[in-house]
Amino acid sequence: MRDLTMSVLAATLVAGVAAAAEPAAEELARGKYLVEEAGQCQDCHTPRGPRGELVKDQWLLGGELGFKPTAPMPWMPVAPPIAGLPTLTHEQAVRFLVTGERPGKPRVTPPMPEYRFSKADAQAIASYLKSLAK
Repeated sequence: MRDLTMSVLAATLVAGVAAAAEPAAEELARGKYLVEEAGQCQDCHTPRGPRGELVKDQWLLGGELGFKPTAPMPWMPVAPPIAGLPTLTHEQAVRFLVTGERPGKPRVTPPMPEYRFSKADAQAIASYLKSLAK
């Protein structure tokens, strides 16, 4: 009986940890809203086709910017891929979105703003972007 109880307890614990590792549907929906509606991240981080349309099958996989500054300044002419968070862990992405700090790199340059999201919003954004891994 003790072995059965321990097995059930272990299975319950494993299932609980696995469920906690998966972001909730509400968190993913919030992240998607913040990325695609509020932030409009796709405008820079998705390539454009010949007529200027977003290339849907390369969603948030990085793209050349179609504009330049009118005055000399530090400038990043290409937006990196963010779908799947290829260069950051989930935790690093949250820290970046809350503080503007990137691991081992300088702060971002224009046109990327230094965001100051709440931790909850940063978690939602990172979860959504991570869910887009191909």
